[in-house]
Amino acid sequence: MIPFLCAGLILIALVTSLMLALPALARPTLPFGVHVGIQRVGDPVIVAARRFYARLTVLVAGIAAVASILVLLVTGSAVAIGPTTTVVMVVDLLLFYRAHHMVRAAKLAGGWAAERRQGVTVDTSFRTDPVRVPWLWGLPALAVLLLTAGIGWARYDGLPATLPLFLGYGTASSQREPTTVLSAFQPVIYQIAIALIVLATVLAILRARPDLDAARPQGSARRYRIYLRGVAVMSLLSAACLNLSLFFAALRLWEIVTRAIVWQVALFAPLIVLLGGWLMWEIKVGQAGHRLPARPGEELEDSGVGQRDDDRRWFLAGTVYVNRRDPALLVHARLGSSSWTLNLGHPIAWLLLSVLTVVLIVLAGLALAGVVDLPQKHSLF
Repeated sequence: MIPFLCAGLILIALVTSLMLALPALARPTLPFGVHVGIQRVGDPVIVAARRFYARLTVLVAGIAAVASILVLLVTGSAVAIGPTTTVVMVVDLLLFYRAHHMVRAAKLAGGWAAERRQGVTVDTSFRTDPVRVPWLWGLPALAVLLLTAGIGWARYDGLPATLPLFLGYGTASSQREPTTVLSAFQPVIYQIAIALIVLATVLAILRARPDLDAARPQGSARRYRIYLRGVAVMSLLSAACLNLSLFFAALRLWEIVTRAIVWQVALFAPLIVLLGGWLMWEIKVGQAGHRLPARPGEELEDSGVGQRDDDRRWFLAGTVYVNRRDPALLVHARLGSSSWTLNLGHPIAWLLLSVLTVVLIVLAGLALAGVVDLPQKHSLF
């Protein structure tokens, strides 16, 4: 009972910490996804919205923790842990949206957008001299992939007739399937897929429109360039961590190692390092790199121009962007730090979503026909 209780409380604490970090990591000029001028960063309404959100988020976590303890003590079952964590996340998102509405209403009522001449800043060096893919940082992921493939190739002839069911980052020892090239090399296939997806994402992000501040054009451009390279490096290192966990999962699949606690720790350690690394990175740089140290004079930079007000193009508190007049396909999201979103006003965005929908429909049809097996509900670990 105690381990389940600890797991539930840790999940609630993790969700609460992540939700509290959302507004903290955002730029001061983007409180709760609403764009405001630098002269309004300390406005009483914004301060009140931050306090409202932080206090109620902590209160919700406390109520959820007490409820989880009571349910576990009364029923002796941990079945409430998942629903409780989901409820906490949903309520926190609603609180975030409420804070967003408070700031946006004050902005509209006070005419904040008209206090400065609006404009945008463009740095053509992001096209003439773009941030390059840091290929060297991709070598760890490639090395782990090749190591896994090599061990799998050497082990393949000695594999038993059946293998444990592979569940991504774990195996089901009680369920076995016939040994084939496809079933035996599933970890390697996953590693290749992760490497390709991460590489495609990095290429897209490096070519996306830079998120610069018209009030501080030079400083924001310099910081964003550093930030962009850092995101690319972290993404490639993330692929290495994911591939390393798959490597340990492959050793268990091929029955090279047992289910001893040391291998359980080795399996999840890269994932913990991955989460901790991203958290430290986000805290250090902030959204679009605004936390990075300024050069002498940059803190005093002020062009006298306010960033163009495009709040009406953003929906769901800065997560969805729709602008038919904007040629950019991928734009930096307002929610979170290192996040991008598609411009749903761009025709190619709808083409990509249509292709994804067709693929999902085809997979569902093949699953219903028994041609392929969809992952089980518990298949993440």
